[in-house]
Amino acid sequence: MAETMRVTCLSCGQANRVPAERLAAGPKCGVCGAPLISAKPVAIDGAVLAKAVKDDLPLLVDFWAPWCGPCRQMAPQFEAAAGMLTPRVRFAKLNTEEDPAVSQRHGIQGIPAFILFGRGREVARAAGARPARDLVAFVQGKLGLAA
Repeated sequence: MAETMRVTCLSCGQANRVPAERLAAGPKCGVCGAPLISAKPVAIDGAVLAKAVKDDLPLLVDFWAPWCGPCRQMAPQFEAAAGMLTPRVRFAKLNTEEDPAVSQRHGIQGIPAFILFGRGREVARAAGARPARDLVAFVQGKLGLAA
């Protein structure tokens, strides 16, 4: 039997089971029909984050705010990194202004801040704006992914 992976829909928060070999085939949520894997970061809230961190697929979250200049500068680099690592890693953005309790719970002290989650735990974190290639190298190094 094929290995299945738990993948939470970043739109509605529903957990889905997807065969590992189908991750690159554009699977959709069984409830809302949204794509489960996207080459672009998806905006999420604290409730969805709490579910998605438990997934089998790693998740890199950008904690940001609209007033933050470095965060706005970082957005295209974060999107470029997402395109390079999809479907092996998913990318999400959490607005710290809209969900300050989540930022506090995760100990975010400065933004932009990036937390890499894998199978229910924090794998690593980084802070500050950086080029896409540095983000990709950070994720690959922490997860042991081939370049």
